[in-house]
Amino acid sequence: PDEAAAHGVQHCSSRQTTQDLERDMERLKVSFQNKTLALQRMQLTAALRNKVKQNDNDSGLIMEIMKQIVTLSRAVIEYQQQAREKEQKLMDLKRKRLSLKKAGGQKLLQIHTMMKKQKEEQTSKNVSKALETICNNLRKEREMTTVIQNIFQNIIIGSRVNWAEDPSLKSIVLQLEKNVY
Repeated sequence: PDEAAAHGVQHCSSRQTTQDLERDMERLKVSFQNKTLALQRMQLTAALRNKVKQNDNDSGLIMEIMKQIVTLSRAVIEYQQQAREKEQKLMDLKRKRLSLKKAGGQKLLQIHTMMKKQKEEQTSKNVSKALETICNNLRKEREMTTVIQNIFQNIIIGSRVNWAEDPSLKSIVLQLEKNVY
């Protein structure tokens, strides 16, 4: 078991070493290519300088082409700057749009809360009106019931019947004397 573990560690270590070597190799290749390109540019520049010093038709053409290259390079730099400025403006607009969207959401929530509150207040007013109407109706019903009780009592008393001896009349008269309130 110890040999297997040692072999596993050794295998893992060799794989790591291989990956490190591959990364180093890739880095060296890129560095070599960059140096080769720089060397080629320097050789080309030296050859162009020598050709321009000859001051013949080809050197005039080379100078014209170089002037065009410089002009085009400046234009590219200017367009890149404009593109960066436009990208910045776009980012600013996106930020502003996001903040407006958040503000709109908050306003919508406030409106929703306000409408809910108004609806609750309206419901409360409706309930209050309904309760007031019910109380008024109940008061009127009690008043009418009291009037009717008094009429019945007066009818029984006015009929000069001895209601105290008749158990059914006695219960009616006693019931009529109870206060409806």
